[in-house]
Amino acid sequence: MEEEDDQKVSDLIKELVLRLLSQNLTPDSRPIDPNSSDFRNSLRYAVRILSSRMTPSIAPDAAAIAESIKRRLATQGKSSEALTFAELFTKFASKSGPGSVNNKWAVLYLLKIIAEDRKASNAQLDSSLLLPNLALSDTELDNSSRVLRRLGTKEKGWSNGVLWVSKDPGNRLEIAFREFANLIKEENEVCEEVLVRDVLYACQGIDGKYVKFDKNADGYVLPDSVKVPRATRVMVRKLCELGWLFRKVKGYITESMDRFPAEDVGTVGQAFCAALQDELSEYYKLLAVLEGQSMNSIPLVLEKACSENYLSLRRLSVWFAEPTVKMRLMAVLVDKCRVLRGGAMAGAIHLHAQHGDPLVHDFMRRLLKRVCSPLFEMVRSWVLEGELEDIFAEYFIVGQPVKVESLWRDGYRLHAGMLPSFISQSLAQRILRTGKSINFLRVCCEDRGWADAATEAATAAGMTTRRGGLGYGETDSLETLVDEAAKRIDKHLLEVIYKQYKFKEHCLAIKRYLLLGQGDFVQYLMDIVGPELSEPANTISTFKLAGLLETAIRSSNAQYDDRDILDRLRVKMMPHETGDIGWDVFSLEYDARVPLDTVFTESVMAMYLIIFNFLWKLRRVEHALIGAWKIMKPNCITSHSFTKLQRAVKFQLLSTLRRCQVLWDGMNHFVTNLQYYIMFEVLEVSWSDFSSEMEVAKDLDDLLAAHEKYLHSIVEKSLLGESSQTLCKSLFVLFDLILRFRSHTDRLYEGICELQARTTESSLPSQDKSNSRRQLSDKASKPGSWIGDGRKALTQRASEFFRNMGQDLDAITKEYSSLLEGFLSQLPLQQHVDLKFLLFRLDFTEFYSSSVPSL
Repeated sequence: MEEEDDQKVSDLIKELVLRLLSQNLTPDSRPIDPNSSDFRNSLRYAVRILSSRMTPSIAPDAAAIAESIKRRLATQGKSSEALTFAELFTKFASKSGPGSVNNKWAVLYLLKIIAEDRKASNAQLDSSLLLPNLALSDTELDNSSRVLRRLGTKEKGWSNGVLWVSKDPGNRLEIAFREFANLIKEENEVCEEVLVRDVLYACQGIDGKYVKFDKNADGYVLPDSVKVPRATRVMVRKLCELGWLFRKVKGYITESMDRFPAEDVGTVGQAFCAALQDELSEYYKLLAVLEGQSMNSIPLVLEKACSENYLSLRRLSVWFAEPTVKMRLMAVLVDKCRVLRGGAMAGAIHLHAQHGDPLVHDFMRRLLKRVCSPLFEMVRSWVLEGELEDIFAEYFIVGQPVKVESLWRDGYRLHAGMLPSFISQSLAQRILRTGKSINFLRVCCEDRGWADAATEAATAAGMTTRRGGLGYGETDSLETLVDEAAKRIDKHLLEVIYKQYKFKEHCLAIKRYLLLGQGDFVQYLMDIVGPELSEPANTISTFKLAGLLETAIRSSNAQYDDRDILDRLRVKMMPHETGDIGWDVFSLEYDARVPLDTVFTESVMAMYLIIFNFLWKLRRVEHALIGAWKIMKPNCITSHSFTKLQRAVKFQLLSTLRRCQVLWDGMNHFVTNLQYYIMFEVLEVSWSDFSSEMEVAKDLDDLLAAHEKYLHSIVEKSLLGESSQTLCKSLFVLFDLILRFRSHTDRLYEGICELQARTTESSLPSQDKSNSRRQLSDKASKPGSWIGDGRKALTQRASEFFRNMGQDLDAITKEYSSLLEGFLSQLPLQQHVDLKFLLFRLDFTEFYSSSVPSL
């Protein structure tokens, strides 16, 4: 019966192979010969496949395999074959009962594998190619058929797609493995259990029985004297890397905790050590578990272990995979942070957190939360309370003791070396300014309203409902807190500066008095202090000038200003040398007290003093020209009374007066237009821009920048900038020449008055003449006076006097023309656009472009 079944299986296999080979035949080809070598090779290949004991690695799902075959046919462009296969599979799957195939998925899988092998061969099936060790005889084919039949029995058949086979009856495989294990034991001087325990000791920084730390090799090594295979030695050294890393991390923690003084470590360093210690605690727990498993013996190969919780070197390498990554990262951080502290340490650790590995990213994030906790607490305290609790100099904001007036500018600054990389420069500037604002309000303004603003900011940022405050990775929350605090505290600071300390009013007062914007006050002051300032500087009393200043205030509209502002205005005499007169050293100063001295610093007030001196000299020149006009205008009228003078002398007088008047007109035109440019184009325009910027200023830094821009604009446009020094010197030479012209007109006026007095005396009665002589006796006694001379001598002296005055006037006119031409020629070369516009302002009527004969 068995022989019949075997023959039946063999015939079915032959028929299957014959049909498969016949599909590739063409109509002209000869039929397949069952006795040919190709047929027999194909048959051997089929029997080999059917008698194999290989188990497929896929799940036993017939529908899934069928779907895979259909997709493959469809992707190859065989849509019709895919539909045909789908219909055949439906019929195949629907058959059940006696005579049907039970393992339908196995049949489909077999067909799929055969198709893939046929495609890979790209030719007829060749057993030498597909199975090179296959060489079956006819007898072997029959035996294979018997094997196939026996495998199909219920006792040793397929079960859920797995082919169960009986154990080797002679236990030859087990015996071979035991012999191999004994051979390994004979080759190894140390068993694997001992090496595992030594590796665990090394990973705790402790020398084992065989594995010990070698300082020369800088690591844990297994001595060459110990007889172990090379592979085992390499694995031990690889596993002991974890111990070397642990030794480095543990040594850093111990060194940091024992370091003295504490400022060498700091709070951030202490937090870093605490975070490392927590990670080592988790590491200790793992080692405790592994220590327990290492006590179980390692079973032999294919032997049922008494306990599955044994520990071998290979298993240990799997257990150490994740701890090694963490420990290696901690060792890198330890090397990086050994010489760092504070914000610099946090920034260095943050750079290693930018990693794509989720394990590393989560580990670094957890570590940084602990490390950055002190820094974020400092930020919170600084932003909301203005307290700089930086005992160990770890914060990126540094404070230093300064005077009250320098608190804002020099009291606090950023320390770039301590700024963590996860805090941007702009955010750090806002943090710095917010804390400075609180300290400025508390120290300089003696204000406590900032506390309410800080509370509102914390509430708006959600700080009152958050446990633990800020932390690493919460940059958005940090920026929200800083923005809310800065917005409220800066707004409160500006309100205090504007309302309580009247910043705008003080700026306007400086403009009125130091920049000479209060016209009636300036004019009256120059009138009453002029006689005093004409004296030598070392003879002038400051107290007297202060009294005259008070008189000018009471006699002008300045008296209606706030008394606090007027009390700040004072007279100041600059350092002077022998030969200086009062005009050269007189100045006004404004007392800017706390907190206004933050804006009006000593350097700023010194710049205001330079501007005042320039404007004062310009006003002095204008005042001198006005005085010259006052004394020259009557002479044109009284000159007609000199009827008794000779015609030539009278012509000299009128000619001198006319030339003097023409020169005065040119000087007055220049000074008037220059003064208009300074007062309106420079001062008023700059003040308008400054007022607009004050309205939109959001913080004290904006206000300081606006005022600095305002002052810089005045300096640059007023010829006082560094690039305009040559032009300014030329202008001052012109001013000195105009003042010299004023002295010339004074001498001319005195001479004309003397000539008029002498001429009038000659026309009076005898009694009046005697009275007039007595009145002029003193003047006649002066050296160079020609009042007491006779009529002829009077005419000669008058002619000589007017000739000399005319020569001096010609010299002044020539020098003035030369200086003015040089000054105007420099204006187009100036870089500032307004200085170029000054030339158009001075020559808008082509006053200097047209030819003037007198000049």
